[in-house]
Amino acid sequence: MGGGPPELAIIQPKGLPQGTPEYERKRATILGAFAARVPNELRLPASLFSDPPSNVSTVPATCGLLTSKEVRITENYDATGLAEAIAHKKLTAVEVATAFSKRAIIAHQLTCCLTQWFMDEAIERAKALDDYLEKNGKTTGPLHGVPISIKEHMPVAGTYSSGGCIASTVMDEKDCHMVALLRSMGAVFYCKTNQPQAIMHLESTSHYGRTLNPFNNHLSSGGSSGGEGALVALKGSVMGVGSDIGGSIRCPSAFCGIYGFKPTSCILPMHGMMSHPFSAELNILGCPGPMCRSLRDMELFTKLIINSKPWLEDPKLIPIPWTGLNTSVATKPLRIGIVEHDGFIMPQPPVRRAIAWAKQRLSDPAHAAAFEVKLFNPYKAKEAVSHTRRMYWPDGGAVVKEAFTSGGEPVLSLTDWGLSDAEKHGMLNAEDVNQLRGQRDQFRADFVKSWTEQDVDVVIAPAFVGPACAHDTAFYWTYTSLWNLVDYPGVVFPTPIKTEKGETYAEDYQPLSKECAHVKELWEQTDFQGAPVDLQIVARRYHDNELFGALALLKDVLELP
Repeated sequence: MGGGPPELAIIQPKGLPQGTPEYERKRATILGAFAARVPNELRLPASLFSDPPSNVSTVPATCGLLTSKEVRITENYDATGLAEAIAHKKLTAVEVATAFSKRAIIAHQLTCCLTQWFMDEAIERAKALDDYLEKNGKTTGPLHGVPISIKEHMPVAGTYSSGGCIASTVMDEKDCHMVALLRSMGAVFYCKTNQPQAIMHLESTSHYGRTLNPFNNHLSSGGSSGGEGALVALKGSVMGVGSDIGGSIRCPSAFCGIYGFKPTSCILPMHGMMSHPFSAELNILGCPGPMCRSLRDMELFTKLIINSKPWLEDPKLIPIPWTGLNTSVATKPLRIGIVEHDGFIMPQPPVRRAIAWAKQRLSDPAHAAAFEVKLFNPYKAKEAVSHTRRMYWPDGGAVVKEAFTSGGEPVLSLTDWGLSDAEKHGMLNAEDVNQLRGQRDQFRADFVKSWTEQDVDVVIAPAFVGPACAHDTAFYWTYTSLWNLVDYPGVVFPTPIKTEKGETYAEDYQPLSKECAHVKELWEQTDFQGAPVDLQIVARRYHDNELFGALALLKDVLELP
């Protein structure tokens, strides 16, 4: 498709701090190169940007830039359904790549969810796949023609990646391991998605811009995989790949009302996903995972990657066969722990409503033979927060700070906040890091003991202190980072609960901590109307199969699509 005008209008209700003149010129060049790829016929009308709606979730289907068939393709299929439709020649890979590429660039203009967009290359790849199917009468693999979006830091051959700042940007000549596996299965890549500065916020604000929540653009889409969250929610992607070391899959999935799976570490491949080793992984390991619209798509992604035996190429991985949704749960009834709060921060009202909804449904006497429901108290959540905030930055943040300042990039407020606990300790020596590891291992042992004493198979808990957060206020990671510290797998899933205008805290509310009181203040300062509410289900470390087995049992009761 032909080139467009040099500037691309994007809704941005809150501006970004300015860097040095040189940095701003580099940033303008990057944004200009992106804009030049977007043709006039895929640009939303100027009138929309003069007074944009706060909820843009219906705009892609109604703006007139998509044909009725493209709307159906992007709205009526999940990834599993698309793979089947393409394999049976009900849809062509070119039709699908065109529809999702177009919808993705519409979503970007509404939420700033992309960092790169390469529709022409996607259509070229899709045409080759269609030709192969026509000539050979079979697909190239189980994801033949399925479009998949990729988080910015993950290398895709022929595109750029970055570690969350301009100075770290590189052109990648080859795919990272995960992308190579997906490509070998027939996937089509068409865009990369926004992440935060340093990839370590629960809000995706970077040199590409600030990603907005599709249901209320005064709220964050979450982070660090917030571009994926917004894009999937706006149906500009049917499946995206995120990564998680503190909540970076689960948080944006929850903010945007979609599914997200954070596996136990060393199950899914991360080799080549970062341009340099990340010192946080000396004590807390990150992991990749799917962000998508259906339970069966999480299953599809995980099953396909594990069945490809990625451990044969990556010695870091543990070869655990995948049984997923077909896993038999040993305990009957399934023992479910419900977290109403973690003893540190009381969730905001709509999250408490969602927990009450899940508890009520699961406690129905009609399900007494299937589920045993009890309250669960997470072990020392406040202590876990203190541990993780130190362990993420054993260098005191010196490496990332140097990358920003060397390029004249402004340090964002959430970056400063995220570094604050570790920065005062400076660069740790080997024995300091070793002592942190000892604290981690003791905490994990104590946590396991507490879990065992409470006698549960899985836990259902909030995914965040609220339904989402206002921009620049994603301070409290407790409901996700705890599970990274102990390395437990978790799935975030949608509920029917939506945030309503006028919701208030209970009259008898008493703060559990000063942080808890601050979360109440943030609630009272912000309009959260329309934000979806997800919940999180967690299982023991390396019980990923059992987690999915529990989800299979819970599917109908919790109305999981």
